[in-house]
Amino acid sequence: MNVTPLDHQLIQLAARKLEEGGLVAFPTETVYGLGADAESPDAVASIYAAKGRPANHPVIVHIAPEADISYWVRELPPQAQQLISAFWPGPLTLILHRAVHISDAVSGGQDTIGIRCPSHPVAQALLREFKGGNGGIAAPSANKFGHVSPTTAQHVRDEFGVTDDSPMVLDGGQSTVGIESTIIDLSRMATHGPVLLRPGDISAEQIERVLGLTVQALDAAAPRASGTLESHYAPHTPVLLVASDQLSIALQQLSLAGKRLALIAYSAAVVANDLKVVQNKSPLLAYFTMSNEPHAYAHDLYAALRSMDQACADVIVVETPPQEIAWQGINDRLRRAAHDSVNAFSADLAT
Repeated sequence: MNVTPLDHQLIQLAARKLEEGGLVAFPTETVYGLGADAESPDAVASIYAAKGRPANHPVIVHIAPEADISYWVRELPPQAQQLISAFWPGPLTLILHRAVHISDAVSGGQDTIGIRCPSHPVAQALLREFKGGNGGIAAPSANKFGHVSPTTAQHVRDEFGVTDDSPMVLDGGQSTVGIESTIIDLSRMATHGPVLLRPGDISAEQIERVLGLTVQALDAAAPRASGTLESHYAPHTPVLLVASDQLSIALQQLSLAGKRLALIAYSAAVVANDLKVVQNKSPLLAYFTMSNEPHAYAHDLYAALRSMDQACADVIVVETPPQEIAWQGINDRLRRAAHDSVNAFSADLAT
């Protein structure tokens, strides 16, 4: 279903489906979300069932720009209001103490809640229509658990099919940011200060400039949050991260070992040189040339992984991006995508 904010009848239909306990996949500026009424434990449970998501893994609640956040949280520290003023609507999720009347179905049994206000016009139109703008839509990414997040409506259809039982899908074009929101924990300000649980488009440095406080690294006592498991965001094909200066030899060794290769690279020289090297040994099944600018790279990352996943390769080789802070969210997603296959090709690369 193609939709713009002006397609009011379609927005109304989606809002009614949510109010009746159904699932609606909708676009945000980060990725597409699989939404349900955040105040209905049964509806939230249907998200977990559709995704195959562990019951203790929290989801994020999305609210309209005009919504009263105090309805959802026990207290709103001044630091939260500072970040809301600076970054909402936008790709920033705040972890706060959950209001007592809000079910822990959205928080995996914890006393905290992840909440954000998306900037995508279709998401905002849906949130304003749903329960008159006073509801919350619980929405993790609209994909099977642990798989690559969707950044187009077609990605969602690829995940869940197109049947009478499939979620309703609102098509708002490709997500502009392309990776999930930054998650910042403000639930332990007195003891830990602000803590970065998941990097994203909004950096820790930007948050520090607003708060005048140092953002702390993830600690063992931090609340569980969406997308923070060691293995996540993974295609079905194993992913191998290789540094730029090691890429040529790695591609040669994998080719000599008979591996069918797909390649994601951002360096123009690397692409030009290494494609020739590999194709002289065996055909490269597919490749995706990425931007060397982090925002453009993030925008295309999940589309690239999904495209390479369809190549029937034995391994997706990814040129490791730069390690500068602007690439932190991208490197986080790639590290998790490659987690389960990190040692899978050690023998091939040792020859």
